[in-house]
Amino acid sequence: MRVVVPFVQSILFLLILCTLPQVALAQATVTLSGYVRGATDQGVLPGASVAVPALNTGVTADEKGFYSLPLPTGRYEVVISFIGYETVTREINVNRSQRISFVLPEAANELGEVIVEGSGTLEQKLQTTQMSVERLTTREAKLLPALFGEVDLLKTLQLKPGVQNGGEGTSGLFVRGGSSDQNLYLLDEAVVYNPSHLFGLFSVFNPDAVQSVDLYKGGFPAQFGGRLSSVVDVKLREGNTKKLGVSGGLGLISSRLTVEGPIVKDKGSFILSGRRTYFDVFTRQINKLNADDPEYNPIPNYYFADYNAKANYKLGDKDQIFLTGYYGRDVFGFNSTGSFNFDFTWGNTVGALRWNHVFSPKLFVNTTASFTRYEYDVTNKIDQFSFNLASDIRDIALRTDFEYQPNERHTLKFGASATDHIFGVGRLQAGSEDGRLDIGSDVNYRGQEAALYASDNFKPTDKLQLEYGLRATAFQSGSDRYAGLEPRAAARYSLTPNTSLKASYALMYQYAHLVTNSGASLPTDIWYPSRESVKPQRSQQVATGVSFLLGGGQFLLTNEVYYKWAQNQIDFKDGAQLFVNPDLDQEFLFGKGWSYGNELYLEKKTGRTTGWVGYTLAWSKRKFAPQRGTTGINNGADFYPTYDRRHNLTVVLLHQLSERVNLTGSFVYSSGAPTTLPQGRFVFQEVYGAEAAAVPIYPDRNSYRLAPYHRLDLGLVWNMKPNRWFDESDLTFSVYNSYNRRNPYFVYFDQVKDPATEQVTGYRARQVSLFPIIPSVTYNFKF
Repeated sequence: MRVVVPFVQSILFLLILCTLPQVALAQATVTLSGYVRGATDQGVLPGASVAVPALNTGVTADEKGFYSLPLPTGRYEVVISFIGYETVTREINVNRSQRISFVLPEAANELGEVIVEGSGTLEQKLQTTQMSVERLTTREAKLLPALFGEVDLLKTLQLKPGVQNGGEGTSGLFVRGGSSDQNLYLLDEAVVYNPSHLFGLFSVFNPDAVQSVDLYKGGFPAQFGGRLSSVVDVKLREGNTKKLGVSGGLGLISSRLTVEGPIVKDKGSFILSGRRTYFDVFTRQINKLNADDPEYNPIPNYYFADYNAKANYKLGDKDQIFLTGYYGRDVFGFNSTGSFNFDFTWGNTVGALRWNHVFSPKLFVNTTASFTRYEYDVTNKIDQFSFNLASDIRDIALRTDFEYQPNERHTLKFGASATDHIFGVGRLQAGSEDGRLDIGSDVNYRGQEAALYASDNFKPTDKLQLEYGLRATAFQSGSDRYAGLEPRAAARYSLTPNTSLKASYALMYQYAHLVTNSGASLPTDIWYPSRESVKPQRSQQVATGVSFLLGGGQFLLTNEVYYKWAQNQIDFKDGAQLFVNPDLDQEFLFGKGWSYGNELYLEKKTGRTTGWVGYTLAWSKRKFAPQRGTTGINNGADFYPTYDRRHNLTVVLLHQLSERVNLTGSFVYSSGAPTTLPQGRFVFQEVYGAEAAAVPIYPDRNSYRLAPYHRLDLGLVWNMKPNRWFDESDLTFSVYNSYNRRNPYFVYFDQVKDPATEQVTGYRARQVSLFPIIPSVTYNFKF
C-alpha cells in the first residue's frame, strides 16, 4: 500500500484529539431542538437563526434546517428569524429537553424591502467559523437577468469572487485556479459527474426544484472530499405539505412545469419538476418542409430535457425518509437525405434514499444510499458502415453522517462513506451490414473508495471559535491501493462585535480524474481512476481574511487572501490517444500547480437596493517537467492555464422600483484568457512543382492573452396581481450583453492575398464571438 500523506500529520491530529478541551458546564443544561420551515410550502430553511436574547446565545440551523440549542432550565423568549421571512418570537418554558419546530411566514412584499435570500443574515455570516463559502437560493437567481431567459444557478455562482467561467455563456466553474473536473457536485448527497446541458451553456439544476446551493471554495468541512477545488452542494425542495400547487414558466427556448403537494397532510409531501427545450420542434418542421429539395442541407436536431422528483414522509416523531430522483438527457441528431446519419446522446441518472433519525435532542443521524450514472453514446452511420462509441461512469454509494452537540460549546460531526465505482473508459463497436467487418473493444475499470471523518466545532470563549477535523480516505482499483489523511482546520476571532478575523487550512485528495484535451468539460470527456502509474491528485489550501459589518449592519465587507498548491496534476502528451485505449496510463503527464489571490467582497441584503460587488486579483500556474520520453509541456517551464485571469470584477444590483416592479443588473469584467498563437510562419518554397507551404511557429504555451471580457446584463421583473387563475405570476424581461460587446471566444488566422496575383502576402488574425445582444422574455406562473 502506498501511503501518500506524511506520517507526521497523523501524529499531529492524534495530539489534537488528546488535548481536546473537556468542558463541563457549571449548570446542568437541557436541549431545545427541531426544524425551521417556511409557512408557504413547509420547506426547511437552512441557515435560519434560533436565538435567546436574554442569554445572548443562539444557533444557526444546518443545511437540513435542523437546529439544536443547549439552554439552562427556565422560561425564555426564543426569537426565530431568516432573511425573507417574518421574525417569530415564542415564549417557551425550558424545563426539559424537548423538540419544537418553528414555521416562519414569508415577509410581505412591501415597497422599500427587497429581500435577497442567502446564507442567513449578514451578522450570522460574520460570526460563523466557516469561510470561503457562498449560499445561493433560487429566489435570488430568478431576479437576475439570464441568457435566453433561462435561469441558471451555476452561472449565478460565477458572479461570486474567486469563481471563473470556462468561456462565453458556459456554466462551468473554475474555482481559485482549479480545473473544471476538480469541483464536487452533489444533488441531495448524490454525486453528479457532468452538470451541464447544451455543451456547457446551461446546468442540469432546474431552479424550480432547487431549495439552495452552497459553494465551498476553501476551508472544506471534513464531511466533504474527493475533489480539490470546490464543493457545490445542491439541495432540492421538499414540496408543499399543506396543499396541491402547480407552477411553471414559458421561455424562448424552454418550458418548465412543477407539481407539488402533500402525500399525507403535515406528514409527507412530494415535488415533481420537469423542463424541456424545443429547438427540435422547429428544426424538424423546417427539415420536413424541405425534404424534397435535393440541394437542401438538413439542420441538426437538438433538445435537452430533465426531470426531478422528491418525496418525504414522517415515520414518527424521530424518523423521516426522503427519496430523490433525477433524469436528464441531451439529444443531438443529424439525419441527411443521403446515407449519413449521426446521433449523440448524453446525460445523468441519479437516485438517493435518505433516512433521518433523531436519537435525542443532542444526537441525530442521516444515512443516504445513492446511485449515479453519467453516460454518453455516439452513433454514426455512413452507407453500409456503422460506428458506435460510448463511455460511462457508475457509482453505488452509502454514507452516514452523525451530529452530536454535548453542550453549548461543542458540536461534533462524524461519519463514514463507501463508494463502488465502475469506470467505462470506452466502448467501440464498428461493422458493416454485410458482415464483412465486425470489430469491437470495451475498456472498463473498477474502483472502491472509502472515507471516515470526524470534526469538532468548539467555542472556548465568546470571541474565539475553532473547527478542526480529520478525514481518512482510501482507494483501490484492482491491486493498486492508495490511502491518505486529510486534516482540516478553521478559526474565527471577534475583534469587536462588528469585526471578525478568520483563517482556514484544508488538504484534499482526488482519486478520479477527467480525461479531457480541452479547457472546459465536454460530454465526451472520460472519467478515469487512480492506478499504479496514475497517482491521486493532491492539494493544500490556506486562507485568511477579515470581515466587517458596516452601516449599522446593512453591509458586510470581507477580504480573503488564499494560497493553494497542488501535486500530481494531470495533462496529456502530444498526440495522445484518449478514446478506447486500454493503456491510457501511458498517455498522461504529471506536474504541479499553484494559485494565489485576493478576494474583496461587499454585500447588502436588505432595503430597496440590494446586491454585491466582488473583485478578485489572482494568479494560477502549472508546471510539467520532461518525462516519459517527452519534453513535458512548454519544455518544462511554468505556464498559465487557459482559465487564469488576473483581474475579475462583478457588480450585481437589484432595485425595487415599485411594489410590483424590480429592476436588476449585473456587470462582469475579467482579464483576457491566456491562449497560444503563432508568432510567425516559416515558408517552404516550391519544390518539384509542389506549392509553397507556410508552417506556423509557436512560442511558449499560453504566452498571449485574448482581449478583456466585459458584459452588462439588464433585467426587469413585473409581478402581476393575483387573479382567479393564478396565485402568482410575473413577466421577466432580460437583455443579455446589453451594449453588444463582441467578446472573444477564440482567434484564428486568414490568408491575405494580393488581388492581382492571388499570391499569399500575409496572415490576418480574426476573432470569433458567440453572443451579441440577446433580449428575452419569460412568463412564470403559480396556482
